[in-house]
Amino acid sequence: MAEELEVTTMSEKGQVVIPQSIRKELGIKPKTKFLVYSRGDTVIMKKLELLDLKKECEDIFKLMDKKELKISDKEIEKEIAEARKENR
Repeated sequence: MAEELEVTTMSEKGQVVIPQSIRKELGIKPKTKFLVYSRGDTVIMKKLELLDLKKECEDIFKLMDKKELKISDKEIEKEIAEARKENR
């Protein structure tokens, strides 16, 4: 991981360009989401790694099939709603 200093400028709209070398190193593409945190005069951006929801659901269903668990669509919707509420 390269740790060289880079300089960037904020636009009038508040946009900041992440230098190309850092975008390549971190695999940052358009629409990538970030957590942004500030303390004093420091701003930290952390790339969010969003889970592959489709794969996660497939894994859950495989586990359910393996254990022969039966769950209704209503119960699934309830669990999804609760998980989304917790993640807000």
